[in-house]
Amino acid sequence: MAKLGKRTRAAREAFAGKEDVTVEEAVALIKGNSNVKFDETVEIAMNLGVDPRHADQMVRGVVGLPNGTGKSVRVAVFARGPKAEEAEKAGADIVGAEDLMETVQSGKIEFDRCIATPDMMPIVGRLGKVLGPRNLMPNPKVGTVTMDVEAAVKAAKGGEVQFKAEKGGVVHAGVGKISFDEAKLVENIRAFVGAVSKAKPTGSKGTYMKKIALSSTMGPGVSVAVDNAVTE
Repeated sequence: MAKLGKRTRAAREAFAGKEDVTVEEAVALIKGNSNVKFDETVEIAMNLGVDPRHADQMVRGVVGLPNGTGKSVRVAVFARGPKAEEAEKAGADIVGAEDLMETVQSGKIEFDRCIATPDMMPIVGRLGKVLGPRNLMPNPKVGTVTMDVEAAVKAAKGGEVQFKAEKGGVVHAGVGKISFDEAKLVENIRAFVGAVSKAKPTGSKGTYMKKIALSSTMGPGVSVAVDNAVTE
C-alpha cells in the first residue's frame, strides 16, 4: 500500500467524521485545508437516481455561475461568413468550417467549448465520435447550436458551465477556484445544484438527488447534506 504524504494525511484527518455538512461548512473545510502551490478548482460531484442510458432519464443542461469559474475557457465556433466574423469579434479562440473539422479529425482539440450555427451541423455531425465522449458536441438544448453566436461565445467565456449525467448517473463540474471568497463559492455551488435540480427528467423515479460531494483538485471530498444544498 502506498505511503501517504504528510499533507494528504493532514487533510484526511481534518475531514474525518465530517459527513452531510452544510455547503458553508464544506467550503470552509476545503479552503482551510488547501495547501498546494496552485489555485485548485473546487469540484462538485452529484450522484443522481437516473440511468442516462434511457432517453427519458438523461440529465443535461447549462448554468451561468454568478461568480464565474475562474478558468480561462477556449471556445471554438463552426461558422461561415458574417457569423464567423461575429464569433471572432465576440472573442472566440478558433473559428472555421471544413478546415476546423479536419483539424479536429486529426486529433487536435485545443478548446473547452464548441459552438456551431445550425447550417454547420452536417459538418459537425461527422465529429460525433470525437467530440461526444469529451462532452464537446454542440447541442441546441444547451445553447451551443445557435444563430446568436455572439451571445453564446460571451456566455461560455463568462462562466457558463454545461453539465451532463455520465455513466452511473453522476454529474460533475468545476464550480470555482479555491481563491474565491467562501460566499462566492457557496453562491456558485447553490446555483449549480439548483440548475441540476430543475433539469430533473420525466423518467426519474424515487430519489433524484442521492448524494452531493465537494472537493478541491488535490484534496479529499466531503459529502454535503442534499437538503441543505437544494434551496428551491
